Amino acid sequence: MLRRIFRFCVGGALAFAMVAIAAWIIVAHSAGDRIADSISAVRPATAALVPGTSRRVRSGASNPYFANRIEAAAELWRAGKIEYIIVSGNQARGGYDEPRDMRDALVAKGVPAAKIYRDYAGFRTLDSVLRAREIFGQDRVIVVSQRFQIERALFLAQSHGILFDGFEAADVALPRGLQTRAREVLARMWAIVDLVVDRRAKFGGTAVVL
Repeated sequence: MLRRIFRFCVGGALAFAMVAIAAWIIVAHSAGDRIADSISAVRPATAALVPGTSRRVRSGASNPYFANRIEAAAELWRAGKIEYIIVSGNQARGGYDEPRDMRDALVAKGVPAAKIYRDYAGFRTLDSVLRAREIFGQDRVIVVSQRFQIERALFLAQSHGILFDGFEAADVALPRGLQTRAREVLARMWAIVDLVVDRRAKFGGTAVVL
């Protein structure tokens, strides 16, 4: 019995690993050469899309993922590569407000508040991507985030007939970013499921003209 349980566990672990590796490769490959890591390589667009993340980590320290995305988006603005920035995240109780925090951080970097649009229904990357087109009317935005999330965003966009570009924000080195990388493995597997079941954005809304 113990041997059977052991074999079952090992087989399950191997199957999970194979699926995870396949999902990672599929998502990464879909991005092609549409992710720029320098301002000079970015094709201008009407808007940038910045997916939400918390401003601070649980310990209260500044979240480097947040800070690096804000810096990259502000850099796009200063270079004249975009006209508007869509900050997409969620708002929870207790003052947690990703779009507000991102807007305030961008304003502090010199981006005019009137050029920043807050999307409060960006609960997941899928929602942020689909709402960029369905609510904000953008067929091509520049997704600003770390490369791993941009790859997933571009995969989801392409799966729905949208060709977005990406601008890579500075990543967070291991081991500090290890937990985020582990979550990304599951997120890519879930992105494949989203495609298979044709999942859509959770909420609609009134169209916004940029």
